[in-house]
Amino acid sequence: MLTIYNDRHALHQGRFEMFRGELVPCFEVPARADFVLRELQLRGLGAIEGPQELPAVAIARIHSQRYLDFLAGAWQEWVALDPANANRDALPSYWPIRSFRSDVLPASFSARMGLFSFDAGSPLTAGTWAAARAGAACAITAARKVLQGERAAFALTRPPGHHAGMDFFGGYCFLNNAALAAQALRDAGLERVAVLDVDYHHGNGTQSIFYQRADVFFASVHCDPHTEYPYFLGYADERGAGAGEGCNLNLPLARGSGFPRWRTALAQALRAIADFRADALVVSLGVDTFEGDPISGFGLRSADYLAIGEDIAAAGLPTVFVFEGGYAVAEVGINTVNVLEGFGQRAG
Repeated sequence: MLTIYNDRHALHQGRFEMFRGELVPCFEVPARADFVLRELQLRGLGAIEGPQELPAVAIARIHSQRYLDFLAGAWQEWVALDPANANRDALPSYWPIRSFRSDVLPASFSARMGLFSFDAGSPLTAGTWAAARAGAACAITAARKVLQGERAAFALTRPPGHHAGMDFFGGYCFLNNAALAAQALRDAGLERVAVLDVDYHHGNGTQSIFYQRADVFFASVHCDPHTEYPYFLGYADERGAGAGEGCNLNLPLARGSGFPRWRTALAQALRAIADFRADALVVSLGVDTFEGDPISGFGLRSADYLAIGEDIAAAGLPTVFVFEGGYAVAEVGINTVNVLEGFGQRAG
């Protein structure tokens, strides 16, 4: 399988995040992608290339311009407030919740940080924009490679993307790589594209981007948002709205679910994608469903990820994989590459 690798991902390296009421070292670290890359190389799973050049308009197909403008200049603004800020990351602390205005763009940097975010767990660093933009290029390049005839391609990048919405970041995510890949497939002429999210946490950003669209079907298998992050989206009754009604499928599972229950939900998602008659598939490939993940709670084992890859390949669709979560760093490479290997074995 062809891998498109973001060699700039380590430019984004947060120091601390807010987790359960205290500042702790970040769970989302560069070593996550490093372990995946090493496992790909050890197994010789296919060619590894860098991304193609990305025109700015490609990101603006998914994200609002004022949000992109903020991200592009945020670090410089942060340091301009106080030169000492160069040695500490920026975290939001104010948010425009219900009945507050969000149409006005505040002059205050702190206010704009809140306007464009939804949690305090996603530090913005000196290299965040460069790393995220290169990651977007990886996702779009992977989509282009599939359009050119590759059976599948893998965008190996971080920070991840599926929690990022049209105009907000959170959940370690700044640009929505899966949504950008799906849009690239649509822009190339494919009529219907499906996004399958297998991360432990619901892809609230991806859902919000496509919720009122009939051309992109979103299916997600994740832990119940009654108890798990991101809490405020991911419920089973969210089926899409307007033209997109019926094009959103959430399959929340109880914390502690093991592979048999999880695989049954995956089969349901894949049947729905088949019924949608998708022309191509984008997979938000999170492996924080692993039993040893420090911030999750499913019971999947490393061998299970081979079967997941086989099941996805059985859909018979051109497929773009995009790396998302997985915070058991020592095992993240094995688990991720198991999915890709299983896919390749079934796809032939």
